[in-house]
Amino acid sequence: MMTNKVAVFRSEHFNSAHRLYRPDWTDDKNFEVFGKCSNPNYHGHNYELIVKVTGHPNPETGFVMDMKELQTLIKNEICERFDHRNLNEDCVEFKNLNPTAENIAMVIYDLLRKKITDNLELQVRLYETPRNFVEYPA
Repeated sequence: MMTNKVAVFRSEHFNSAHRLYRPDWTDDKNFEVFGKCSNPNYHGHNYELIVKVTGHPNPETGFVMDMKELQTLIKNEICERFDHRNLNEDCVEFKNLNPTAENIAMVIYDLLRKKITDNLELQVRLYETPRNFVEYPA
């Protein structure tokens, strides 16, 4: 058995609209905190998602995780759910959760974690723009 861990990565993308705001704040307070991102008419991003799975390669296959399985999982659980959606209006996950990049990454992690075996480590990196991205867990 191999004792070294290996990380495998899968990159996907989805396009979504959202609005950063708190309904219990005034429009002025939301603009003060969230700026243009609090626009009541929403705005969109071309999100780039990188999923990292780390573990010991299976001695029979050499795989940490079958990449086709990971691709299908991300497509079914994340892209189908969030692509071309208004996160605030269309996605139950953000009904009471501000869809910041940080919160989106944690939601994605939780959705995938349920489907990936516990012996594998998982990390999500989400690019909101080419220069702004988050990782969870940190």
